Amino acid sequence: MDYSSLKSIIEGLLFVSGDEGINAKTIAEVVEMNIDVVRDVLKDLQTDLKRKKRGIRIAEVAGNFRLTTAPEHAAYFEKLAYNPSRTVLSQAALETLSIVAYRQPITRVEIEEIRGVKADRAIHTLVAKDLIEEVGRAEALGRPILYGTTKSFLDYFGLAGIDQLPDPLVSEMDDELEEQSRMLFERIEGRQLSLDDLKALEMETK
Repeated sequence: MDYSSLKSIIEGLLFVSGDEGINAKTIAEVVEMNIDVVRDVLKDLQTDLKRKKRGIRIAEVAGNFRLTTAPEHAAYFEKLAYNPSRTVLSQAALETLSIVAYRQPITRVEIEEIRGVKADRAIHTLVAKDLIEEVGRAEALGRPILYGTTKSFLDYFGLAGIDQLPDPLVSEMDDELEEQSRMLFERIEGRQLSLDDLKALEMETK
């Protein structure tokens, strides 16, 4: 495998690994290369992204490498998150949010097991809108991120606390969480504030 192909593959691995990232050892196993070579490629990719003033960066967090946005562009991302045309949450995002609300703290993999589909995009949307946040790391291989709801989540749905979440209409929470998420979607969908209203409310209370 030539060097440029290796760089391209590793960049792709960083992308598909999502917010949890991937460590150098795992990358080395996947590409069947020496770990020192992998570390050199990661360093080279980091340098390339900075030198070319790209909009993404490679960050190392708790031993895992992951793609992040350039911090100097944060103001633009905030504008996008609160754009009036993008304030309505999709059904996928609401279902993911309800799973986090009932099962927090919970990892991305656990969310995906419940929904049966990838959750990276929904999680990214919810984090960007300050409805969920990282609350710790699971004691599991790779120390995956644990997600929980935020104060903004409570404000967004008009709840005083997590204990005010609608009671599930199922008897076995562990076996029927997907149904539970649909029920939460139906029961609180009508109570949503727009994210613009929420932001205005936060400004008034500061």
